[in-house]
Amino acid sequence: MKQVYFLVAVLALASSLASAYDPSPLQDFCVAINETDGGMLFVNGKFCKDPKLVKAEDFFIHVEPGNTANPLGSQVTPVFVDQLPGLNTLGISLARIDFAPKGLNPPHTHPRGTEILIVLEGTLYVGFVTSNQDNNRLFTKVLNKGDVFVFPIGLIHFQLNVGYGNAVAISGLSSQNPGTIIIANALFKANPPISPEVLSKAFQVDKKVIDQLQKNSWYDNN
Repeated sequence: MKQVYFLVAVLALASSLASAYDPSPLQDFCVAINETDGGMLFVNGKFCKDPKLVKAEDFFIHVEPGNTANPLGSQVTPVFVDQLPGLNTLGISLARIDFAPKGLNPPHTHPRGTEILIVLEGTLYVGFVTSNQDNNRLFTKVLNKGDVFVFPIGLIHFQLNVGYGNAVAISGLSSQNPGTIIIANALFKANPPISPEVLSKAFQVDKKVIDQLQKNSWYDNN
């Protein structure tokens, strides 16, 4: 009987792990559509387009440089499943990141994907912070054209243009929809707002500081 219980426990664990990430496709492709009309299956939050109706355009997108004329001086152009339906069930996506001089892609996380970044132009100061269990260690590196850096799944990370000109990077992510949580926006731009009492105690600052931060206009560069 103990062996049966153990087997059930192992299968339950395997099942939970298997559903934690994008599912592996069991067919050549599953081009996503938002509506049920013409949909064949419902996989990973999307209906699948009838394979007989799939075209090359379902796997194609053109990406223009992002507009960096904003308070952060950066712009992320995502190519996730919502922008490229052919990514559905494939477990990958990417983003183009454009930086003005001194532009910042602010501290953020991707809850569902590891990120690997390559610098195409310019010089970036990048880094990530480990979890509490690892004492919140900071890993940083200055990257130049052709350099590659990886940000582990779920960890807070950032990129700052420390060069004198514009910078461009491409990020690959291990999910068709990795999600993005910009830390400052999530805390001070939450809807409805987080109680100032909670934030003032969490940051150990006066409530007036939190009030001012919540009144600020927080820009979303994604």
